[in-house]
Amino acid sequence: MMVLITYDVSVTTDSGKKRLRRVAKQCVNYGQRVQNSVFECLLDPAQFAELKHRLESIINHETDSLRYYFLGSNWKNRVEHVGAKSGYDPEGVLMI
Repeated sequence: MMVLITYDVSVTTDSGKKRLRRVAKQCVNYGQRVQNSVFECLLDPAQFAELKHRLESIINHETDSLRYYFLGSNWKNRVEHVGAKSGYDPEGVLMI
C-alpha cells in the first residue's frame, strides 16, 4: 500500500532538531522524500506498523505531529504532480 507520511517537528530546541533528523532518517529508510517533510512510502502492513512505531517513539507528542494518508493499491490514479522535481515510480526500475 502507498502511505503518504507528513510530519511537523518543533525545532525551537536542540532536542527538537535532533528529533527532526531522526524522523527524516526513518522515513528515508522506508520511502522517498517528495517535499521537505513529506514522504511517499510503498509498504506492506508489517512495514507500516514497524515504521509507525519507530516514528511515534521519536516524536514529542506535546509539540510534534505525524499524519498518515493511506492511498491504497490504486495510488497511481490518486497522485498528480505539477511543477519542479519530476515524480518517480517506486514500483519502477531502480538504476544505481
